[in-house]
Amino acid sequence: MRRKHLLGLLGIAVLAIVFELFFESVVTDSSKRQLVMLAATNILVALSLNVINGMAGQFSIGHAGFLALGAYSAAITAAHVHEWFGPGADVTFTHSLIVMPLSMLAAAGVAGLFGLVVGLPSLRLRGDYLAIVTLGFAEIVRLTVATAQVGADPHSFAGYVSRLGGQNGYAGPNNAGIPLYGRPFWIVLVTALGMMVAWRVKFSGWGRALRALREDEIAAAAVGVDPTRYKVTSFVISAMGAGIAGSLLALMSDGAPIVQPDSFTFQTSFDAITMVILGGSGSVSGAAIGGVFVTITVKMIELLQGTRAVQDLHDKFPLLDLNALRMILYSAVLIALMIWRPEGMLGEREIRFFKRGKK
Repeated sequence: MRRKHLLGLLGIAVLAIVFELFFESVVTDSSKRQLVMLAATNILVALSLNVINGMAGQFSIGHAGFLALGAYSAAITAAHVHEWFGPGADVTFTHSLIVMPLSMLAAAGVAGLFGLVVGLPSLRLRGDYLAIVTLGFAEIVRLTVATAQVGADPHSFAGYVSRLGGQNGYAGPNNAGIPLYGRPFWIVLVTALGMMVAWRVKFSGWGRALRALREDEIAAAAVGVDPTRYKVTSFVISAMGAGIAGSLLALMSDGAPIVQPDSFTFQTSFDAITMVILGGSGSVSGAAIGGVFVTITVKMIELLQGTRAVQDLHDKFPLLDLNALRMILYSAVLIALMIWRPEGMLGEREIRFFKRGKK
């Protein structure tokens, strides 16, 4: 078994190196490269939320809050570590071997700490009540940053928050932009490792206990499963995964060198929930498929929005809101898929490629 794990890790490392060496030369369009890396990162977003919503059966709609905490923590860490390399230092792959692990560690630590804080109320709440708590948490995180007043006492809490740039976003300590160290190597490596960890978690004793709590908490507790331990731990693990995903979003190459609070609205949480539900709640491979599907669907609708036919329609009807039209099309796609597959693409099953054991 250990030999298989080592071979798997070696294969992931080789795949990440191949992407680093050839991805930019094969995909020359930066927008297409960004789409591929965004789809890979969204797989990690879906996998992390799947721990709470899929395996634990707790309905969280505040995942954007953990993504925001991870993104800001990673951006701050990367910007300050980059300064250690000296003025005018280049964003190189060699430097990323130091910057990226530190940034992801900071993102996971901060998001995991807040996951513990949010996870504690989950012991008494469930269903709609838990959803409201998580939604409130995400909005508190976003609005705390967005409404920060520039010029506040630098030694006060408001002063520290104002350094994040408020509504304008965080662009480094000197507003020179965040160093984008999230190259294809890191995106592929972290996403693949995340899938491996999620797979191991689901089919481990811990994952089976978590699913037992989801089905019948009283019966699970009667056979020795501690609800407190498993519920809180699931929130912490999910939050840490979201924090790492947020760090990749913030530092992704070909992206914008700034982190803004408007990137982590309720729409972000809604998209993450959609990924999990469409792929199949509780399915690791389903979450991966859902992440790619939602990313590509949104992008295709954006491209459709820019076609000549849609633009001509907008010229004839100036009051037509193209953003609203995009959401209508997006919602129609989701409704059609839910009618066709109400349990998601895979349900809780795994596709054959991922199957190594029995549920």
